[in-house]
Parts: sequence; structure tokens; C-alpha cells
Amino acid sequence: MGHYSQSSVLLLAIILLAFKRPYSQAYFGNGNKVKSATFLSPMFVLRPGSVEDRIYYNIDFPRGHLALKNFNGEVIDEAGNPVPLHETYLHHWVIVRYFQRQQHHQGVGSSGNNENLQLRESDYIMVRNSGICQKNVLGQYFGLGSETRRTATHIPDPYGIEIGNPAEIPAGYEEKWLLNVHAIDTRGVEDRLGCTECRCDLYNITADEYGRSLRPDYRGGLACCYDHTQCKVSQGFQGARRNLYLRYTVQWVDWDSSVIPAKIYIFDVTDTGKRSGKDGYSPGNGCQVEFDIQPCSGTAGTDGRCIDVQRTRLTMPTGGYVIYGVAHQHIGGIGSTLYGEDGRVICTSLPTYGEGKEVGNESGYVVGMSTCYPKPGSVKILDGENLILESNYSATQMHTGVMGLFYIYVANQTPKSTAFMDAATRIGENMKLSKDAWVTVALLGLAITVAAGVRRWLKKGAEDGYQPITA
Repeated sequence: MGHYSQSSVLLLAIILLAFKRPYSQAYFGNGNKVKSATFLSPMFVLRPGSVEDRIYYNIDFPRGHLALKNFNGEVIDEAGNPVPLHETYLHHWVIVRYFQRQQHHQGVGSSGNNENLQLRESDYIMVRNSGICQKNVLGQYFGLGSETRRTATHIPDPYGIEIGNPAEIPAGYEEKWLLNVHAIDTRGVEDRLGCTECRCDLYNITADEYGRSLRPDYRGGLACCYDHTQCKVSQGFQGARRNLYLRYTVQWVDWDSSVIPAKIYIFDVTDTGKRSGKDGYSPGNGCQVEFDIQPCSGTAGTDGRCIDVQRTRLTMPTGGYVIYGVAHQHIGGIGSTLYGEDGRVICTSLPTYGEGKEVGNESGYVVGMSTCYPKPGSVKILDGENLILESNYSATQMHTGVMGLFYIYVANQTPKSTAFMDAATRIGENMKLSKDAWVTVALLGLAITVAAGVRRWLKKGAEDGYQPITA
């Protein structure tokens, strides 16, 4: 080893790092590659001002014992073209896992939200995430809204969301998935923001989808823009009916021992902390999901800013290492932060607002949310730790039906790695080279190392009295 200089060791580290694949391929390199499939939801039809808010059961989804790695979706027309938010506002889409009795045969079907799985509990069992909201509220595995196109959703390697484990599926049942799409056609409407925020007066709604009268102070939200409701369109506006789909892409790997399971937690800034029996949505009971922003009266707040700050305290039943975090906010949102009990920042997520007309950059809309991918093992939540969730909105004008959700993925262990590869990784992080640059550096380093080795060998041979063979 005396012939190897420090520069040679550095070059070797660079070479190994350059050819070192991401965890997904490095850990799943024994043929367990990342797979991907793109599916379409059943078609839904919208006209100006109309609303789609249906549940689609037994949707196309990868089957088997798998580790989910990514999920995202967007609204497209029947030609496959992405539809901009200022034409069809994607309020949200959510994916829910459930078990269905095998004797109960069902193809891909749909229903309004008032026909849900709770009505057939003997045939269906909802499998919620690990979150702490009451009953099945916010129990989805995945879900986003207008920010879906520009929000990172991949699960870092070597982690994955385990599904399809035969040991978890009750005897006589099979695993299936349902999709809820909530989209609002805002072409030609009188008040585009009001329609996207589900203002009750614009929808002429006084009762919810179950026929229950709305409370007098309910100005807007999900209870006023359910399936088949209609937002007010400008007089004389004519717009064609459109056939639309949610196109969603799933990525996964086959499950094996190299995958570290991660759990999904969804927190809600409206969570009151109270749990009353088996009730789902009810005033004061747990996660309320949505809230209103009242405009600043007169002057701004004491700090000179006009900001609505919502905070709640949450208890994490089972801790672990945070591997991903992201918030969900509506128009007016200016960021959200999840804090630990000691005040440390676990994750801050900020919205990106569009500035143009093209798809993915629609002016005034939340088109993305920043995400957190902590270095493995660097952010840990303790069992029973009290967390604080804060969600901030601009209060320069009224907003109705906004949300302050926060997703985190948590694993109970960190990936194994060697000290040498950790050092190489730190070198790479400090140098911040592109992939192409790494390849160039690696090849150059390899050439230099080989040349240096040959030179040392020739020099050693000459010193020992040997002469190289020449042509």
C-alpha cells in the first residue's frame, strides 16, 4: 500500500461513487428493478361550472407483494393532452387501499361519495394509513391536488410502502384500490377563485350531499361542491362538454428483504385532538380537514403582516426516522412546518405559484409544494413525541375550504452503509457534480489510476534490474 498516494485513494472513492447507483438499483440490483405502469381512470364528463367528485372502485393497480416507490397523476382530455388548472381545477385525487370479499365480484365501478364503503362493511375493509385522524378520515395512501404536477412524490431508496403481503390480507378477501377524483370545470365561471374554493352561494347550495342543512356560518368548502353540483357560469358563455380522465403512474419493486418498509402518516392542522366514539366528520371531533381564512380587519397584524397562522399539537404514537415530508395547501397558502417537541424543524414545505398559462405553470395556482428528503437517520421522531404542526396562509382576502395537511413517511430503521462509501458520498455532495460530469471524472480517474499503476510497475521493474519488452 506504500505505493498508493492519498490522491489515488481519492480517485478510487470518486470512481466508486460515480458508478454507485441510487439505493433502488444498488439495493435491488439482483434483478429487482423498479417497474412502472401508467393507467387511466374511468372517463368522467364535465361542462363549464360542473363538478366531478366520484369514487371509482377496483381501479387498475399493480398486484402482488410489492414495495410502492412513487405515485402521481394529472387530468388529461381524451386525446391525452394535459388540461390546465384554469380550465379544470383538480381539487384533489386520493388513492385508498381496501380488502374486498372474494365472493363479491366487482369490476371497475363508481359511486357518489354518499355511497361509500361504510355501507357494505361485511364485504369491504378499508386499510388506512398509519395516521392519527379519527376512523377513516384522511386514511388514503396517496393524494394531492393542484400541485400534483410539480411535487416530488418518489419514496427514497431503499425504502418502500409495503402492499400485497399475504399475511396481512384476511382469509377470503383480496386487496384492491379505489380512486376519488374531485375536479371542477371553471371555464366561463363568474368567479374562478370562488368556484375552486367551493363558495356555497356560487353553487346555490344550502344542504350537503346527504341532504343535511348546512350551518349558517358555513361559507364554503367540500359540503358545497360535491358530485354533480354546478358553479355559476357567466351569462351567455358556451362551452363544450369534455371527456376527461385522471392519468396516474405507479412505480414499484417486488418485495424482498432488501426493502425497508416505510409507514405513511397524514396530519391535519385542524385536528382538535378529541376522539368521540366511532364518529367520522363531526364538529369538534378530530380532524376537520378544512377551514376558512378570514381577511385581516383594518390594519395587518402586530408584526405588520397579514397572515393567518393555524397551529395544533399532535402526538406521534410510534416514532421512527423521517424519510419524506410534504404539505398540502390551497391558494393563499404560504407554507407549513412540522416541529418536534423540542422546537426542532422536522420539515418545512413551501408552495410554488404558477406565473403563466401553460400546463404546470398556471398563474395564481399552487402548482407545486417543496418536499423534504432528510439524510437517512438524521431526523428522528420518538415514540409518543408531541409534535406541532403550523400552517400559514395569506389573509389579505377571504378563503374558504382551505386545507393544512402534512404527509410524512417514517421508517423504523436506516439503511446499512460502509464508512468508506459514506466518505465517498460526502465527497460527492461537496463537489456537486452532474451525472455526466461524474462519468467523465470516473473515466478520467480510472485512466489516471491505471497509468499511474503502469508507471510505478515500469519504474519498479527498472529498479529491480528488469527491462521492459519493447517492439
